[in-house]
Amino acid sequence: MTATDIHRTIEAVWRIESARLIAGLARMVRDVGLAEELAQDALVTALERWPQQGVPDNPGAWLMTAAKHRAIDLLRRNKLIERKHEALAYELDGEADDARSELDSMLDDDIGDDLLRLIFTACHPVLSAEARAALTLRLLGGLSTDEIARAFLVPEPTISQRIVRAKRTLAQKRIPFEVPRGDERDERLASVLEVIYLIFNEGYAATSGDDWIRPELCNEAMRLGRVLASLAPMEPEVLGLLALMEIQASRLRARTTPTGEPILLPDQDRSRWDPLLIRRGLEGLARIEALRGAHGPYALQAAIAACHARARTADATDWSRVATLYAELAQVQPSPVVELNRAVAVSMASGPAAALVLVDALTDEPLLRNYHLLPSVRGDLLHRLERYAEARDEFERAASLARNLRERHLLQQRAAACALAARSHF
Repeated sequence: MTATDIHRTIEAVWRIESARLIAGLARMVRDVGLAEELAQDALVTALERWPQQGVPDNPGAWLMTAAKHRAIDLLRRNKLIERKHEALAYELDGEADDARSELDSMLDDDIGDDLLRLIFTACHPVLSAEARAALTLRLLGGLSTDEIARAFLVPEPTISQRIVRAKRTLAQKRIPFEVPRGDERDERLASVLEVIYLIFNEGYAATSGDDWIRPELCNEAMRLGRVLASLAPMEPEVLGLLALMEIQASRLRARTTPTGEPILLPDQDRSRWDPLLIRRGLEGLARIEALRGAHGPYALQAAIAACHARARTADATDWSRVATLYAELAQVQPSPVVELNRAVAVSMASGPAAALVLVDALTDEPLLRNYHLLPSVRGDLLHRLERYAEARDEFERAASLARNLRERHLLQQRAAACALAARSHF
């Protein structure tokens, strides 16, 4: 294996293991900022040693062991309590006390899951809603500040400041690393759901990089969603988010070609959609309706996804129903992105001209100024109206704004097709 191959392997391992690594360390040192630093130290050690020693058989365990050694050194230097030091040493030795230590940890709250503890800690009320989501995406999703900035449609320095301040606040306030109980848990639930949703979205359509989808993030978000659903089985929005993710994830195998190129929804082979995930999502929707909770934001988005899942072909989609659901979503969760999605549904239900009026009304929205999907949608509408030269310009602008290489290539292809159509049209 070449040095380049090893570095790529390290990057892949970090993407997969970083969240669990940080969560496990945070349980030990009770400081999410310090946990991230220790995890980064382990990564640096891997970058130094693996090219000479080779990639270990269990790279995730290797990283955790390296980070724990670093944690013990730090605890010694800081002269922390001896009991904690001994507990960490036992974990490293892998002795029978591991089971007792883990049981003691699980007794701290009713969810024995370090990742979930990390989410609830990062979503503490001492932080702003924006800081909670940004911090958790960084710690749980392993996303860069640039990727998080794209997800929030805000400048990268803003996200960087939020993350730094959030970690500092959690440390200064000595926020416990635990899942809260009772009313406090309910208060934090909405923020936790938002974070899980954003992690899923980053996996479903990556904001940057070489891959359009990152299934490992989708799977992690769904896993956390299922844990939450088992914790709050009568909470419609928890069930709504899980149903939404399951129905959306059912399409993952059909969303790219064997070489990783994107396949848009109308062109997907629906026989490749996962029927088990669709069935689970639809069952979740049925439970939501039984609880009379079908009008929350996640439940409404799940209902929209279900319209696609129930259609055997793209042409069979009930687009009028989709447009109506988006209109209802815009009432309960106003957002220019929701309005843009509603315009797409209107274009399918009532034609591109009607939708173009809605899209043109969004062109001055500050949040959409650098959002590549706005010119992408507008380009599609202009293409359908046979205004090919204008459509080409929109697709070229969308490509210039897109940070994902696969998506940029697709937009460039669409721009080139419009240029060819414009020449043929005349």
